[in-house]
Amino acid sequence: MTSEENSRILLLGATGYTGGLVLAALLRRGARPVLAGRNAAALAALAGRHGGLDHVVVDATRPASLRQHLRRGDVLVTTVGPFERLGYPVAEAAAEAGAHYIDSTGEVGFVRAVRDRYDERARETGAVMLPAFGYDYVPGILAGTLAARQAGAAVRALDIGYFATGPLWRGISQGTRTTMRDGLTLPSPTWRGHRLVEERTASRVHTFSLGGRRKSAFLVSGTEVLFLPSDFPALADITVYNGWFPTLSRPLTLISSAVNTLTGLPGGHRLADALTFPLTLGPAGGPDATERARTRSYVVAVASTGAPGGAPLAEVHLEGPSAYSLTGELMAWAAESLVGRSKGAAGVVGPVEAFGLETLQAACAEMGLAAV
Repeated sequence: MTSEENSRILLLGATGYTGGLVLAALLRRGARPVLAGRNAAALAALAGRHGGLDHVVVDATRPASLRQHLRRGDVLVTTVGPFERLGYPVAEAAAEAGAHYIDSTGEVGFVRAVRDRYDERARETGAVMLPAFGYDYVPGILAGTLAARQAGAAVRALDIGYFATGPLWRGISQGTRTTMRDGLTLPSPTWRGHRLVEERTASRVHTFSLGGRRKSAFLVSGTEVLFLPSDFPALADITVYNGWFPTLSRPLTLISSAVNTLTGLPGGHRLADALTFPLTLGPAGGPDATERARTRSYVVAVASTGAPGGAPLAEVHLEGPSAYSLTGELMAWAAESLVGRSKGAAGVVGPVEAFGLETLQAACAEMGLAAV
C-alpha cells in the first residue's frame, strides 16, 4: 500500500461549532477523519458518538505537536480561530510536513501572511494550502472568475457583493457577530490600480441589483483581492462588499468612521466598544439546522471596464445554502479531494487554481450553490 493510500484527514476543532459542521459533512461523504484537539475528554466523547473515530491530543500553538501526527499527503483541516492568534503554528506544521491544509478563516490579513510565510515551503514539500476555504470566500472567487471570463478582454474591474436571505440576525453565530464588530477597526485590503491598498472598512457603499431590487452593501475585504489578480492580469480594481444587512450599510459607514477616530484617542477603545456593542447582541452559539434552513447565501459579481457610470460587461449571481452549511460542505469536499494527492498545484493557492474552474463549479452545484 502506498503512502497516498495511507493518507488521512485530521480535523482540528471538531468539538467547536464550525468544526462540528465539517465533521458531519465528512461523515456523510463516508470519510473517517482523525479528530484532533487539546481536550482529551471532549475528543473521546465525540469520537465515541461517531463509531469510535481515531483521535489525538495536540497543542495547536506548537508546530512540533502537530508535526508528529502529519505525513505527506495527509489533509489537515482546521476551524480553530481567531486565526491571527492561533493559526500560524498550524499552517507551519502542514507546510513543513507536506500535508495539505484547509482552514475556515475569514481574516484576510491572516491569509496574506500565510501566503508570504509558507507558500515557498509548501511548494517545496508539495502541500496544497487552501486558507479561507468556506463561505469566506469561495463563492465570491467562483462568481468573480465566471464574471471576468464572460466579460472577456475588456474587463478591468470587479465588484463582488455577499448577501443573504431570510431572518439573518438569528442565523449568524455569536463568533460572526463579534468578528463583524471587531472588523470595523481593521483596514480592508482592496485591489486598486493593480496593487493591494488598505481602505477603512465600511468607508464606501455600493448598490447591487438583486432580483430587480437595489440593495446596498458596505466595503469589506476578501481573498478575491489576493487570488483573482494572478488569473486576470488586466483587472485593475477588485472590491468586495458585505450586504447582509442592506439597510445598515450607510449607517455603518458613519459608525466605522467614529470607531476608527475613537480608537486613535486615549481611552477611545472603551468608547468604541460601547458604541459597537449592539452589533454583538443575539443568541449564543451558532444557528441550528432549522435556523440554517431559513437563511440562504447569495453572492453577486459584476465585471466592468471600471469607467464611472458604465454598463456592466457581465454579471453572475450565485445562490446556495446557509453560509455555515456551505462552509462545512466546502471544507469536507476539499479535504476528500486532496487526501493522498501528490500532483497538481502546490503552495498557498486559491480554489480555482487548486481544482480547476469546471471541477469547482460542478462541486459547488452539487452542494446547492449555483447560478440564478
